[in-house]
Amino acid sequence: MIDIKFLRENPDAVKENIKKKFQDSKLPLVDEVIELDLERRKTLQRAEALRADKNRISKEIGKFMANGQKDDAEKAKAQVAEFAKELAELEKQEPIIDEKINKIMMTIPNIIDPSVPIGKDDSENVEIKRYGEPVVPDFEVPYHSEIMEKLNGIDLDSARKVAGNGFYYLMGDIARLHSAVISYARDFMINRGFTYCVPPFMIRSNVVTGVMSFAEMDAMMYKIEGEDLYLIGTSEHSMIGKFIDTILDEDTLPRTLTSYSPCFRKEKGAHGIEERGVYRIHQFEKQEMIVVCKPEESPMWFDKLWQNTVDLFRSMDIPVRTIECCSGDLADLKVKSYDVEAWSPRQKKYFEVGSCSNLGDAQARRLKIRVNGKDGKYFAHTLNNTVVAPPRMLIAFLENNLNADGTVNIPEVLRPYMGGKDKIGG
Repeated sequence: MIDIKFLRENPDAVKENIKKKFQDSKLPLVDEVIELDLERRKTLQRAEALRADKNRISKEIGKFMANGQKDDAEKAKAQVAEFAKELAELEKQEPIIDEKINKIMMTIPNIIDPSVPIGKDDSENVEIKRYGEPVVPDFEVPYHSEIMEKLNGIDLDSARKVAGNGFYYLMGDIARLHSAVISYARDFMINRGFTYCVPPFMIRSNVVTGVMSFAEMDAMMYKIEGEDLYLIGTSEHSMIGKFIDTILDEDTLPRTLTSYSPCFRKEKGAHGIEERGVYRIHQFEKQEMIVVCKPEESPMWFDKLWQNTVDLFRSMDIPVRTIECCSGDLADLKVKSYDVEAWSPRQKKYFEVGSCSNLGDAQARRLKIRVNGKDGKYFAHTLNNTVVAPPRMLIAFLENNLNADGTVNIPEVLRPYMGGKDKIGG
């Protein structure tokens, strides 16, 4: 959420940012907020003046009474009553105006970083760099669910009967591989200095609206009926929420955390043929990383975070590339974002396996996450990144480590988590 003072002083910059995100329908909101903000400040000024006059005249009543000036005292009482009535009306208006302003401010997109490429949607995202040499084997690579089925590692039919589409049973060595990847990713991040955390898997609505836009919430979140609780779509939500309404000492920053959680998503919208199997599902597990830091350090942490994911995948010999999200593909709270994409030998193209985002002070402003610095208090910056989400990661892993005979190689770094196995199948 943008600082309303910035919007007030730089309305043209805010409008230009909206245009860069191709959300022209939101342009009138800027002028609407400015008008409401002016009304709010006038209301506050009038209320303050009334309180001062009310207090001043109230003191005079005693003097009038002491001097026997009863008529003057009665006039003063009547005036105080009028002031009190007007003040009560103004005090009723203040929260109404504040709510209107806040509702609009929650929908105005954050100011994107100047380095972000301008584009309408993900088709205009920009490749930054490739890591590792993409390989296409001289044998046909089956669809990932077929690889799993041949290894007795997945049961989609039973899951469909139990929970519907978008769920799965993982079995045997594939289930073990899933857990191995999560455990390896956990230790990988701990070795990079991050504190391990298992967070709540449900969060309240004020945390939901603090960490994401209304559009994202509607498309992603499952609500618990009858309670003010939502199932998390990613542990970033509860991890950033951990700091709600806190004032952090500057010398305790940065806070670097890595978290495990199941994730639950509606995944609204039509799914293409490449989204069968476990590519896009309603329930999955993930290792995440988040950082809460000083504003001047967030660009540096952004680069560290996406590099962690690249390094993790490369340690398992999976070729990846980084893609910068263009302006139109950025969620409203994001300042800058990279996707990490893994190579698919079957599709002969890359596909998304993680996303790294710098949200500036947008989440901190919504959640009131402040820092006590030497020159006063200010809002922290927050960042998040996927370490690994095994369903999609398993697709990349199986395709890149598949042998012609249907067996799958286990990279050295995962063998301790697989009971020493160097291969599954066969």
